[in-house]
Amino acid sequence: MAKTRPGLMPKPKPGKKDLDSYTIRGTNKVVRAGDCVLMRPSDTGKPPYVARVEKIESDSRNNVKVRVRWYYRPEESIGGRRQFHGAKELFLSDHYDIQSAHTIEGKCIVHSFKNYTKLENVGAEDYYCRFEYKAATGAFTPDRVAVYCKCEMPYNPDDLMVQCEGCKDWYHPACVGMTIEEAKRLDHFVCAECSDDDAKRAENGFTASPAADMKVESKRRKR
Repeated sequence: MAKTRPGLMPKPKPGKKDLDSYTIRGTNKVVRAGDCVLMRPSDTGKPPYVARVEKIESDSRNNVKVRVRWYYRPEESIGGRRQFHGAKELFLSDHYDIQSAHTIEGKCIVHSFKNYTKLENVGAEDYYCRFEYKAATGAFTPDRVAVYCKCEMPYNPDDLMVQCEGCKDWYHPACVGMTIEEAKRLDHFVCAECSDDDAKRAENGFTASPAADMKVESKRRKR
């Protein structure tokens, strides 16, 4: 019967262990699955990457790793940054990765577009997402969003817009021949189309229709 020499028995390798949380190095901030984090880029001249933590685990050497789903900034996407993309806009991509937890620099919040537009104060840690993005093809979901103004552009929450009291559509000051300063001083605004309609009704002796708000949907075309 063969004998195994002492000390040569192969040691079973302990497997990976799932962790409930990770405390960011040098801070008291705790990261859990589902949290959004800022991750240190390899190029120090770039802003931190943003990712959503899907899973936290440690290996046999107690190295903590995180499985993340990356957010892309508009300029990192195939189509690049466009006029309607806000400064704090991100796309939730289908790009997953495993990273060392030590590359996490901080936490952030990625709001829904609706909630972001309701924020009274936007902090450095506040971002928003209204699109999911396929990294390989550059496709977006949803592929259509409401557009506004004469320029038919989606809403950029960084831009000041004025609302017409007639049709309820929103307009960029520049698109209706105003400066931003002039727009800020406005108490009332009626777009040229509604002004023309009011003038025609006055000529014909008709009062404004109470169903004027029904024009909203026709103006909010999809693209």
